[in-house]
Amino acid sequence: MTTPDNAAEKPAEAPADTAPAATGVAAQDWDTASAEPQYRAAVVDLLGALAYGELAAFERLAEDAKLAPTLSDKAELAKMASAEFHHFEQLRDRLAAIGAEPTQAMEPFVAALDGFHKQTAPSDWLEGLVKAYVGDSIASDFYREVAARLDSDTRGLVLGVLDDTGHAGFAIEKVRAAIDADPRVGGRLALWARRLMGEALSQSQRVVADRDALSTMLVGGVADGFDLAEVGRMFSRITEAHTKRMAALGLAA
Repeated sequence: MTTPDNAAEKPAEAPADTAPAATGVAAQDWDTASAEPQYRAAVVDLLGALAYGELAAFERLAEDAKLAPTLSDKAELAKMASAEFHHFEQLRDRLAAIGAEPTQAMEPFVAALDGFHKQTAPSDWLEGLVKAYVGDSIASDFYREVAARLDSDTRGLVLGVLDDTGHAGFAIEKVRAAIDADPRVGGRLALWARRLMGEALSQSQRVVADRDALSTMLVGGVADGFDLAEVGRMFSRITEAHTKRMAALGLAA
């Protein structure tokens, strides 16, 4: 999955000596936090959703490589696809290590994620680039918000697999070049990106709503610190990050 392409899109971090100390679940390691059955179920759901997301991203990038106009572009997308598959392997192995069957953990999320990708199938190379950069980044932002309330071991894994595979800079370069060559492309891609935004947020909300443990983690209870008002602020932050990515692509939000 992709990440914001520059520091301006990331929340400012407090200096190490002034950062507030983690509390509750966020201050615990996996062995301590997983003693709570509902928390363990939420983490299995979260890792299952992420694992299938990474597997789907691998498949999609491999398909997108077929649309690439040059051999160097094909090779670049193949490298990114390989990175996504490595992320999938990390999540699969972690699920097995904590006693969860990886396929069973992923299964509840297959229909929603496949439905999202079916509804947002790109019609050409440029739409594929925008989808990988904008669409995947929205999902990554959502998972990063959740990661802040996870135990330290799970948080480290989640943030690691959300690391940029290189797609951000690649997509920006190619999309900006295409707009420079034909400004009319910008309008079409801006409409496409707005559609991706709506579909991605709807898909994230559906995934959470369908899983009781994840819902509890998001709105409070198992993962301390979230409440319904904070959920609203969270989606506002995700929307703001999307606007910045659109600007980086040279598109109007």
